[in-house]
Amino acid sequence: MPKLIKNTTLNYSPNFDQKKRRPKEIKFIIFHYTGMKKESQAINKLTNYNSNVSSHYLIKNNGEIINLVPDLYVAWHAGLSSWKKYKSINKYSIGIEISNPGHENSYKKFSKKQIKSVLILSSFLIKKYKIKSNFILGHSDIAPGRKKDPGEKFPWKYFSKNKIGCWHNLNKRKLFKNRNLIIDQLEKDKFIKNVYKLGYPKNIFYSKHKYLKLLTTAFQRRFRQELVNGIIDKECLIISNNLIKK
Repeated sequence: MPKLIKNTTLNYSPNFDQKKRRPKEIKFIIFHYTGMKKESQAINKLTNYNSNVSSHYLIKNNGEIINLVPDLYVAWHAGLSSWKKYKSINKYSIGIEISNPGHENSYKKFSKKQIKSVLILSSFLIKKYKIKSNFILGHSDIAPGRKKDPGEKFPWKYFSKNKIGCWHNLNKRKLFKNRNLIIDQLEKDKFIKNVYKLGYPKNIFYSKHKYLKLLTTAFQRRFRQELVNGIIDKECLIISNNLIKK
């Protein structure tokens, strides 16, 4: 771990692929929340051989960064996932877990110390591996059928202002006027086309109706965080139109 990132400890996990990868193979940063009631439980799980899960980094509630797997080894954090042409995102990504109980355990805001550490760590990794802004994602982006993390309380807009991830550049007040406005099927199809163009995975396992709701929900958790209801409205369409132009 570089000296410039302070407040970091090593607690290596045994859960990673033995084959080392080249730096240029690292294309993504994937954010997660731990989704467990206690932080200590999350650390134990990520470092337990029998759990078969890990990440490269864990950011504790107090902002401390734990390095669990060295960058050049594949950690087991993404599972079945894809983005654009890339499948099995573990191979190409660095996973960052952030301590938070998650939606099943009284989901809460991320602490200011956590946000600061995400900013410092991500900025370093982006520069080191030349990671593109549209390849900085949440677990729910790459696996919308299975995952909700890091969720709608993760400050994507703030991070985008600091060159971490994408966000739209639309006027909030004007955008709000289009919230909950019904759109026709052609417009819904345009939204879906936009979302797939951004990189979201196409349906593999679910009925069409169920997957479109899961897909829309994932999009909203990322780009329309004030209202996450899985319903495609005019606001969602406008946001998606703006994002694909970036």
